[in-house]
This record gives sequence, C-alpha cells and structure tokens, in this order.
Amino acid sequence: MPVQEGLEFALPPQFATVEEEREHRKQRLAGACRIFGRFGFSEGVAGHITVRDPEFPDMFWVNPFGMSFRQVRVSDLILVDHEGRVRHGRKPVNRAGFVIHSAIHAARPDVVAACHAHATHGKAWSSLGRPLDPITQDACALFENHVVVADGGGEVVVDEKAGALLAAGLGPHRAAIHQNHGVFTVGESVDEAAWWFITMERSAQAQLLAEAAGTPRVMSPEAARYTREQTGFPLAGWFSFQPLWEDIVRSDPDLFE
Repeated sequence: MPVQEGLEFALPPQFATVEEEREHRKQRLAGACRIFGRFGFSEGVAGHITVRDPEFPDMFWVNPFGMSFRQVRVSDLILVDHEGRVRHGRKPVNRAGFVIHSAIHAARPDVVAACHAHATHGKAWSSLGRPLDPITQDACALFENHVVVADGGGEVVVDEKAGALLAAGLGPHRAAIHQNHGVFTVGESVDEAAWWFITMERSAQAQLLAEAAGTPRVMSPEAARYTREQTGFPLAGWFSFQPLWEDIVRSDPDLFE
C-alpha cells in the first residue's frame, strides 16, 4: 500500500562519504549489542554481531571478546580481517565469532551484517533440529527463508572448516538454526539482521509455549507465504528495528562514545 501523501516514512539513510557510512554502521552495531543485552541474550562471553566495513569489504567490525553486550560503545568495536587479524582496536576477537562470521561474509557478498547469541529460546529450539512452523504472523516473516544446519551442531566452532559448513548450510537464506547451538541471522544492514534475530528468538519462545500447552494449528503454506511477502523483506526488517533503536538511543546515549 503506498504511503499517504504528506506523511513521513522512515527510510534507510544515504551517505555522502564512506566515513559517514562507516560511523553509521558502527553506531548501529553498538546499539544492537545494547539491545541484545537488554533482552537478556547474553551468555557469558558468547555472542557476536558483525558489520562489513563499507570501504574494505573483506573486513568487518565486531564487538570485543569478553565484553558485556550492555556495555559496548562505538569506541570499543574492533575491525577484523578475514584472516582473523585485528586491524583496528586493542581488544581480542572471539575465535568462534570470527570463524563463523568471516565464512558468512566471504560466502555472501550481499550480507552486510550478521548476528548470533546464545539466547535461551533459540538454544532450546535448536536442540529439536526443526525449522520454526508458521503458527503466528511473526513466524511467517522467515517462512521458507530459514534452515536447520546439522553439520557441527553442538561443537564449539573454532576451526575454519566448521565455519564454512555453517555458511554453506545457510545458503541464500536470512537465518539458520544451528542444531544444538542456536540462531544465526543475516541482513543488508545491522538493523535488519538484528531484527530477524529478535523475531526468531521470540517465535521460538512462542512455539515452545504453544507446544507445551497443546498442538498449535499451522498456517497453510499459501497463507504463510503471503504474510512473508508483506513482512519478510529487507526494508521491513530494517523498519521493524527502528523503535528499538530510538529507545536505546534515549536510554543509553553513552553507546556513541
């Protein structure tokens, strides 16, 4: 449906310079980390969000190893190349995070950002080895656009072969459920990738609750595809993240430091 004339509708920003775009991506990365922390997605040192550098596409920015999601600032982010070398910053990189994200970024030139955290419901759902069913409108956003990857599931992903297997299993999709591990999501922006992760986690929670109470009614493939077409495209993911971004900016202005 077209936007009514005279109304304002948020759209992804345009940039005059690569430096502006880099700063924007880093700010969104720090903000997404804060949001993940607020939602309780932290689990010790596990969890990583990456965004490709706009000038050097073979490098990506990532939150430092061992730092709380809730404390990440723009100045804390580190730049890592596809060989695992820290090119900017003085803090270490999570080896598992590097292995996974470097493989995904290398295999998918269309991916700007990728997210993974050991969130409770995603972990629980991953043990079942099943994709999410279209039992709610929200779950339909990634209907037939997420996969289960069994290869290497449950093992700590610290070697490049394991990362390559996960990237291959993800294929062209926006999300993967790594069996016995958790959820991975990708997008054309930090905003989009983060939103897919959040909605996947909540959809896993909803299905676990529904199956604990009874047998959920599954939507028809035709209805699920129709809903996906309305809610599962990149701009929809980006737009859905904006209220969370506005909230974290107001509550956590130090993320910009």
